[in-house]
Amino acid sequence: MAYTQLEPINEGLLSRLSNLLLCRWSCGSCWRWCWECSCCQTSDEEVEILGPFPAQTPSWLVNECNGEKSTDSQVTPNDHTSPPARNNTTSPSHRHSGSDMSRSTFSLVRQFSNLDARRPSSPLMDVKPIEFWAMGPRKEVVQPLRRPQTPQDDYFRKLEPRLYSLDSCGDDVDSLTDDEILMRYQLGMLHFSTQYDLINGHLSVRVIEARDLPLPVTCDGARQDMAHSNPYVKMSLLPDHKNSRQTGVKRKTQNPVFEERFTFELPFLEAQRRTLLLSVVDFDKFSRHCVIGKVALPLSEVDLVKGGHWWKALVPSSQNEVELGELLLSLNYLPSAGRLNVDIIRAKQLLQTDMCQGSDPFVKVQLVTGLKLVKTKKTSCMRGTIDPFYNESFSFRVPQEDLNEVSLVFTVYGHNVKSSNDFVGRIVIGQFSTGPPEMTHWRRLLNSQRTAVEQWHSLRSRAECDRVSPASLEVT
Repeated sequence: MAYTQLEPINEGLLSRLSNLLLCRWSCGSCWRWCWECSCCQTSDEEVEILGPFPAQTPSWLVNECNGEKSTDSQVTPNDHTSPPARNNTTSPSHRHSGSDMSRSTFSLVRQFSNLDARRPSSPLMDVKPIEFWAMGPRKEVVQPLRRPQTPQDDYFRKLEPRLYSLDSCGDDVDSLTDDEILMRYQLGMLHFSTQYDLINGHLSVRVIEARDLPLPVTCDGARQDMAHSNPYVKMSLLPDHKNSRQTGVKRKTQNPVFEERFTFELPFLEAQRRTLLLSVVDFDKFSRHCVIGKVALPLSEVDLVKGGHWWKALVPSSQNEVELGELLLSLNYLPSAGRLNVDIIRAKQLLQTDMCQGSDPFVKVQLVTGLKLVKTKKTSCMRGTIDPFYNESFSFRVPQEDLNEVSLVFTVYGHNVKSSNDFVGRIVIGQFSTGPPEMTHWRRLLNSQRTAVEQWHSLRSRAECDRVSPASLEVT
């Protein structure tokens, strides 16, 4: 019975103490009770609903609110000594409705929020890492080694300004219009169209024409005349240059009209992930073909099914010269029979040597022992293509003791009926290899005899092969 009488007293005392502290924090100028302080009075208009409350009010909040209302009705304002005991039975006049309880709950929550808002923030602390010191052999204090900290200003010195300057070679031309690109580079414009055929499952690219192409440039930087302007367009799908195509060569013109259509067999989803690259190239029969400019069109940015026509300004290409092409070879040596077997499988993206569309390429294989030409063989001629498939095999008799002195010279020519065959590219594999890839292929052959080894090789010019390989000088 005594416990039940003391419980309301304790609740009222805790309620008054909390109200006293809240008033002290909020006002800072009085020690009165919250109901006597004018700054703590809240009217019905000032009540703010701070957010969605739970369905059931917490018990501790309800108890404090009940204690606050109970002490308000029983304690006089001038009594600060001890609160009177509260009866266990509550009269009807002391009962609160649901709206009064909610108003008291919101008022108390607002007091807590004002308390947190006016509470001074904690000062900033400079926390330093713990340093461990040691004693030297002579009982001297040894300071730990500290890494020099880079000043904040030096952070920007690590950046390469040339990579972010407007005059750099890697500037973003996507932000420029076609007129601005044409005025800056003056390389001409290209007219083409694209459309995807959903029924047949292929991408159709139509190369229509080009305008205002610049004249070709000689090795010393001088402009040539109109007679040396022989442009054509080479196209492929990035990023792997899948199924390259190229138009015929238009002679002696800076405004060529091509009107040629090409198809790429690939699924629609794969076509949307690729970029169409069109390069305008100047044809030169006696040297490498020079790239005039290029246009890159991401196919994800256009409506392939509907199709469309575009006039695009040409931008400079980082690849100033067209590559001569690639050759896939397979080598195998049989020591018991003393035979060196050579398989010429295929070539791709060969240099065009004919003014008409495509070329008529073939491959000549020559066996050189030491510095003496021993044997010459060649493949059949593939008509009208720059991606020929040969799949032809040749066998040379090479004794085991002479294998380290052997060189194989592979030369790709374009067949020409009216004159001598046109040189496309060359590589040398063996003792006098023309580069690290060719030397790697030859080492693989020596280390794995009786096993065929395949490898792709990039063709080189005649001058480059003659400069690095004596075997190239011994063949025609």
